[in-house]
Amino acid sequence: MRILFISSEVTPFAKTGGLADVAGALPRALKRLGHDVRILLPYYQCVEERGFQTEKIPLSAEVSIGGESRRTLLRRLEMDEIPVYFIDHRPYFYREGLYGSPAGDYPDNAQRFALFCRAALAFLPKLDWRPDVVHLHDWQTGLVPVLLRSGLRNDPFFSGLATVLTIHNLGYQGLFPPEILPAIGVDRSLFSIDGVEFYGKVSFLKGGLVFSDLLTTVSPTYCSEIQTPQMGFGLDGVLRARTADLFGVLNGIDTEQWNPALDAAIVSAYSPADLRGKGRNKRALQKELALTPSSSVPIVSMVTRLDTQKGLDLVQEAWEALMQRNLQFVLLGSGEEKHTRFFATVRNRHPGKVSINLGFDDALARRIYSGSDLFLMPSHYEPCGLGQLIALRYGALPLVRATGGLADTIVDPLQDAARANGFAFADASVKTLLSTADRALVRYADRRNWLKMVRRGMSQDISWKNSAQRYLELYVRAQEKRRDG
Repeated sequence: MRILFISSEVTPFAKTGGLADVAGALPRALKRLGHDVRILLPYYQCVEERGFQTEKIPLSAEVSIGGESRRTLLRRLEMDEIPVYFIDHRPYFYREGLYGSPAGDYPDNAQRFALFCRAALAFLPKLDWRPDVVHLHDWQTGLVPVLLRSGLRNDPFFSGLATVLTIHNLGYQGLFPPEILPAIGVDRSLFSIDGVEFYGKVSFLKGGLVFSDLLTTVSPTYCSEIQTPQMGFGLDGVLRARTADLFGVLNGIDTEQWNPALDAAIVSAYSPADLRGKGRNKRALQKELALTPSSSVPIVSMVTRLDTQKGLDLVQEAWEALMQRNLQFVLLGSGEEKHTRFFATVRNRHPGKVSINLGFDDALARRIYSGSDLFLMPSHYEPCGLGQLIALRYGALPLVRATGGLADTIVDPLQDAARANGFAFADASVKTLLSTADRALVRYADRRNWLKMVRRGMSQDISWKNSAQRYLELYVRAQEKRRDG
């Protein structure tokens, strides 16, 4: 099968979150299953700054945005024998951030990603390669199915092209004023309840939800949650109307990239069969981060975006009570100013017990995973979550709120002792967070059962193999739906 991934970010070229990890890892898993996969994303400034050597393809496309004809170029490289194409339009994509600056989103994001979508479709017929399925990701690609089913619906090259749109986070919808319609080349007739209109605004995501052949989310529980008024961000009605075409497929992780037996960034290799290296990594992390050396005190860590969605408000409210527990706390992350300010304030109040690291460092993140005992994710909602999967792989037991993909991947001893791989609580409250933390600390003191849970988590198959197979089934289903009209 020929599969084209269109995504606004792809690891290792450009990343702000889990979307990039999926768009980088799933194509490789599909390639290993014998399929012809290609990837298309914008040519951002960071791609060049990170030293990726792309070749210019002698092709160009003129795209009309805002009444002006804008020339776009195409670049290419190969990643693990997968062709990766980049839409090159420097006025829009050669910027420091992917979507905005510290001051906020770029004001021309509608034009930027309309150009991306339109250029992607303009280049396709020029590549001498026609995909069977186009796999789209989040609002930034939402105009692709809109364009395919409107202006291009009678074009023989595009008419039979099946589309699958994956929702990585429904909270990001690509909302813009209706005045943007002429600038992005979308007919005013599509500004309706059955089109891209959403409470008086243009929604790129809604366009994708309405016009894609199939829809997926990144976990089964999140698939159910977003069809409720509580977690549907106003789109629950649209999603319920398409429930027959909506599927939850749990993300995996790249188990070659995330492997404590081979990870060069950590101090000592280890595996489920031999956990001695994990203890050495813990001691090294305590030394690196000026924590009091101790094997009997568990390290509780967070590697996270500092965003209220991630439950940072619960952590802040529970902070003083957490500090009274026999634990050490490590945080690595950046994000919202109010959370950054809080952790900057408390970082020096508990020497030897707390290490707050504001910013992001991939190598340090790996050392934190490898040296931690518990990994905290008290998210208010979590479409899938990759942190808990990486933590399992590195033998840090996740302590999570049971929502979205966290509910699908973490089993509490109170649920099923024989399958337990972490700790989970349902209520988004400080009381339940602390009581669950206390249960985890009691279990940590029971070394035999603790290590049994650690080994169980590390031995789980959390690769992309099963998920890739499920996506292939959905690609076939999308093709059948497209053929049936």
